[in-house]
Amino acid sequence: MPLKLQVIICSTRPGRVGPSVAKWFAGFAASHEGFDVSLVDLADVNLPVYDEPHHPRMQNYQHEHTKRWSASVADADAYVFVTPEYNYCAPPSLVNALNYVYSEWNYKPCGFVSYGGVSGGMRAVQVAKQLVTTLKMMPMVEGVAVPMVGTLLDEAKVFTSNPLIDDSAQTMLAELHKWATALKPMRQAKQA
Repeated sequence: MPLKLQVIICSTRPGRVGPSVAKWFAGFAASHEGFDVSLVDLADVNLPVYDEPHHPRMQNYQHEHTKRWSASVADADAYVFVTPEYNYCAPPSLVNALNYVYSEWNYKPCGFVSYGGVSGGMRAVQVAKQLVTTLKMMPMVEGVAVPMVGTLLDEAKVFTSNPLIDDSAQTMLAELHKWATALKPMRQAKQA
């Protein structure tokens, strides 16, 4: 049975290019043996700034939006966050989504596809990795960085990768699959 991989579009701002990069990556990941891939857009999830009265570890969710998000996160074995860089950091929408739930993230690996200008969003990924480890997630060392993303978009904002990006994606997916498989007994023990 394939592992469930969620590709999460992290930017929610108007005019974003995240959906284009994420659609490419989700298609690329779907061709990787062993993953059942789904695309999740934080703009569609539409979480308000964290508004639960109880600590996420309690899983005593009061709001329907939190219950839906909890079910979505719990359904996956691994994640790839497709994220831009805002002022050297991950976008607030990603930080908020990560902070909404806790146990649902535990013992799952994650990778990052970052995009932006010269840095390709890599500084945002370094900050996000600190946060995900606090959620008991395992961030991959390998990642996909897309510098100067605007040069890889056509007039319709369709993203086209190149061999360097494809190689990075393949390497990250292979590692992500190893970790998702290795951590599966820990996830199952937690559910028991």
